[in-house]
Amino acid sequence: MDWLSLIWHVLGFVAPAVAVGAALAFVGAMFSGLNKASARTLLARAAINSAVGVGALMVGLALTGRDGKMLSYLGMAVAIAFAQSLRAVARH
Repeated sequence: MDWLSLIWHVLGFVAPAVAVGAALAFVGAMFSGLNKASARTLLARAAINSAVGVGALMVGLALTGRDGKMLSYLGMAVAIAFAQSLRAVARH
């Protein structure tokens, strides 16, 4: 596998976690009443959510032996939601 293919595969692996993590950070800020949330805070929330999501996908890859299993995506969604809820609980 050449470098371009490797980069393409890695980006394809982390893309769902980054997309869901960023979307949940933005939507969570909208619905939690943080209308004045700074871009830095939103970026930090998105980064934390994305890192948790990538970790969950890596665990799913290790457990199932394949990328793209629905169980891995379920684990990613639950892990990101849990990380977001911990952030909301810690704020109050």
